[in-house]
Amino acid sequence: MLIVILPDGSRREFDDGVSAYDVAAGISGGLARAAIAAEVDGELRDLCAPLAPAGTSPAAREVSVRLITKKDPEALGIMRHSAAHVMAQAVMRLHKGVGLAFGPTTATGFYYDFQLDKPLSEEDFPAIEAEMAKIVAADERFERMVVPRAKALEMCRELGQKLKVEHIETGLAAEETLSFYRQGEFLDLCRGKHIPSTGHIGKAFKLLSIAGAYWKGDASRDQLQRLYATAYFDKKELTDYLTQMEEAKRRDHRVLGKQLELFTISQTVGSGLILWLPKGAVIRQTLEDYLKVELRRRGYDAVYTPNIGKIELYQISGHFPYYSDSQFPPIDLSEREGLKPGEGERYLLKPMNCPHHIMIYKAKPRSYRDLPVRLAEFGTVYRFEQSGELNGMTRVRGFCQDDAHIFCTEEQVADEFRGCLEMTQTVLKSLGMNNYRVRLGFRDPNGDKYVGSPEVWDRAEASLKAVCESMNLPDMSIEAGEAAFYGPKADFVVTDCIGREWQLGTVQLDYNLPSKERFGLEYTGADNTPHQPVMIHRAPLGSMERFVGVLIEHFAGAFPLWLAPEQARVLTVSEKSEEYGREVEQKLKDAEFRVTGDYRGSKLGAKIREAQLGLIPYMLVVGEKDAAEGTVTVRDRLEGDIGAMPLAEAIAKLRAEVEAKTVRQVADGGAPPPIDRGTNNEY
Repeated sequence: MLIVILPDGSRREFDDGVSAYDVAAGISGGLARAAIAAEVDGELRDLCAPLAPAGTSPAAREVSVRLITKKDPEALGIMRHSAAHVMAQAVMRLHKGVGLAFGPTTATGFYYDFQLDKPLSEEDFPAIEAEMAKIVAADERFERMVVPRAKALEMCRELGQKLKVEHIETGLAAEETLSFYRQGEFLDLCRGKHIPSTGHIGKAFKLLSIAGAYWKGDASRDQLQRLYATAYFDKKELTDYLTQMEEAKRRDHRVLGKQLELFTISQTVGSGLILWLPKGAVIRQTLEDYLKVELRRRGYDAVYTPNIGKIELYQISGHFPYYSDSQFPPIDLSEREGLKPGEGERYLLKPMNCPHHIMIYKAKPRSYRDLPVRLAEFGTVYRFEQSGELNGMTRVRGFCQDDAHIFCTEEQVADEFRGCLEMTQTVLKSLGMNNYRVRLGFRDPNGDKYVGSPEVWDRAEASLKAVCESMNLPDMSIEAGEAAFYGPKADFVVTDCIGREWQLGTVQLDYNLPSKERFGLEYTGADNTPHQPVMIHRAPLGSMERFVGVLIEHFAGAFPLWLAPEQARVLTVSEKSEEYGREVEQKLKDAEFRVTGDYRGSKLGAKIREAQLGLIPYMLVVGEKDAAEGTVTVRDRLEGDIGAMPLAEAIAKLRAEVEAKTVRQVADGGAPPPIDRGTNNEY
């Protein structure tokens, strides 16, 4: 007999070989129809898989079971992965000789990479969707089979799936057994899990786009076609998502950045390298000035470091070779020094600021009385992103981090870490970004990318968790595998006004880089003996490029007054009031506002319309009467005409809004549909 423990603590007895479906059916027919998968002793399982194999030891005759229906957060990812298989089945029905690569889920849907001779286009989407609808209507069962690795190779060869054969021979060489899933005539190598049958997908699915891809992301390998799609349990959720997509297109920072003259990218300069235009530079400089005031108030010292460093520096830190794939190749000076390759000095474009700041800390002896030492820099770093992954300002190859590093005693960790979190909260609040969650990134115990002993990691993770729990941070979660290679971290994941998530600010705790095995940092304690400091890495914005790209989309280019590149524009009713208009413009400039004037002979309505399209927060209209009385007629971008007032009063109104950093409106793109944070469903 098998004892099943349900979430409410109740216990039920079942025969050996029972599945989660049998458990659901034993509770009610409705639950059996609604269940799509199960969590068994904390592990996801197919609904029809045995809960415990017959013959297991008596100690293993109890299992905890949680039945998963579409209301549970895991359900969407499971269903979408099944929908990816259905999409692949439909493509193979419609086209001959289709090679299968990978078909994982994403945060908002799924994709499948195909190898086929005929280029797919959006014109093919209706036929593929119609074929998918037939497969869903047939309600074909998903059947799992586990076979030895040799048999898996034989099966993929018989199917003519060369990419799968290669992946088994190379990427899965250590696996003794592999699993496949079948629905109807379609068979695919897959880790799972899947819904019981295709009918659970329903009708709320949609193909979205087609893009190029490379086999395993290698540009020297086979070129594939990536078909993106999404699926929901509810048609309204699908409609909401498609509406969100349309709103995202309207807010696309690449389009708005060009229209509003904020930034440009020149292929002559290089892909992924942002050229800040004057108006965009105003936004960046305003953010930097704001942060510099906060930094001084919180006791930080500004530093500057070079954009390159010797490769030995990054070998000590572990950035090289841990992340060599995402770095530009080393600059080898051997030939210039008359030496053989590799014998001379080698440099890297700076991938991180922290090793440089560590060397500043190390530049002189430190006492416990000096700590905490807080070093801050707006430092440019470089990462080699694949060309297909570059995306405007949000995925680039060179970017400026609002970086800082704190060196403190272990007793100071809690207060310093709390201060970093509070600073990030302050910055986000000033920009109207109040909808966020905090993700604690811990190491994956089975991962091999981390430096330092498990004991050091346990201490660091416990410290971080204790501080964050004491602050009652919103929607806090712990996610294994999200840590930096040197320590755990707290990431601020911001949801913008149309429901998309962006990882922005980060605070990271580090016991490893200061250690003897790395940089050997020390300070002299009160006991007059050497001690190792603890290091905190923090960046409230993350990178200026990515953050401004997100801001452009969050505000749809309509920035709050304190951040707007052009805060006000003087509009003359006629040429007769030009002299007074220029006087108003100058007085606003003297008050340190960013202001221009439109003194053309055009009609006032056309000038107002142009300023509105330019997303100027305020328009100050002046005519002959205003010139005589020393007034301006204030026109608000949001509220329209708010009437005439003395110029001094108008300046005071604008100054109060700037000083308060007021965010008066963020255009709402509608309620966001559910987000799937991904499932590990591909080999």
